[in-house]
Amino acid sequence: MASWKPVANWAKQRPLALHIADRLGRGRGRLRVLDRLNPPPPARFKPDLSRWQEHELSAAWIGHATVMLRIGGMTILTDPVFSNRVGLGLGLATVGPRRFVAPALSIRELPPIDLILISHAHFDHLDRPTLARLPKRAQVITASNTQDLIRDLGFRRVKELRWDEQVSLHNGVRIGAHSANHWGARTFYDDHRGFNSYLIRTDRHAVLYGGDTAYHPDFEELGKVDLAIFGIGAYDPYVAAHATPEQALRMADHVRADHILPMHHSTFRLSYEPMHEPIQRLPGACANDEHRVIIREVGQQWAA
Repeated sequence: MASWKPVANWAKQRPLALHIADRLGRGRGRLRVLDRLNPPPPARFKPDLSRWQEHELSAAWIGHATVMLRIGGMTILTDPVFSNRVGLGLGLATVGPRRFVAPALSIRELPPIDLILISHAHFDHLDRPTLARLPKRAQVITASNTQDLIRDLGFRRVKELRWDEQVSLHNGVRIGAHSANHWGARTFYDDHRGFNSYLIRTDRHAVLYGGDTAYHPDFEELGKVDLAIFGIGAYDPYVAAHATPEQALRMADHVRADHILPMHHSTFRLSYEPMHEPIQRLPGACANDEHRVIIREVGQQWAA
């Protein structure tokens, strides 16, 4: 999003422009036919869902921050973004970053989704055109002061969580919201919005979904997890809001993660570093622990 920085700085000083941006950011994408022109190339890998329901703990990277998890008999989708572009809707098109690789699965190919986790309101994490197309039977858990961007889309169960709040779901699955080193405003002036990381626990397994976060030592307080999901891209020059690959691995070490799933890279261009630099830097950062990184490309999957 670096190319939009001058426009963003101009808009921050103009409340009317921010109000208009808020309204433009609430569209459902129905008329954005130009977004479907020149679609991104397909992912090299496609998840095999033939035994998805049988796994006790598994994950598939759909792209960007969208990860599909199977834990405690539930299928969970994190920050679902299936659109070709994210950003403000201007009639027939979206003004914002375009996708460089298609989602590994289309919405129609998804298995039944039990839970949608939304970490914060940024356009590349809370994509209303995507949410408008997802089945409404799924429960949604989102950050504080963000449900106004979701409830009108038809979901019957939307719950906000603040840091250190927890909710228990069926099959003994527990979702806890925790702090992150980021920010939640969608159009600059709405800085009342929250931003979360999530700890997903059952009696047998634990998964940490970091959402968007810069380096954050407080994850150490959460204890050990089986799987840590951290973003590794969009750090140049936004290292105050996003982690480098090296920092993501340090945070995974804080929670003594057995396995690491790097995300938030190779999908949208949101910063100045080369598109594939984050994942290319990761092996060097791993030292002798490269085996812990379970997924490197969009569409790959893993099961414990």
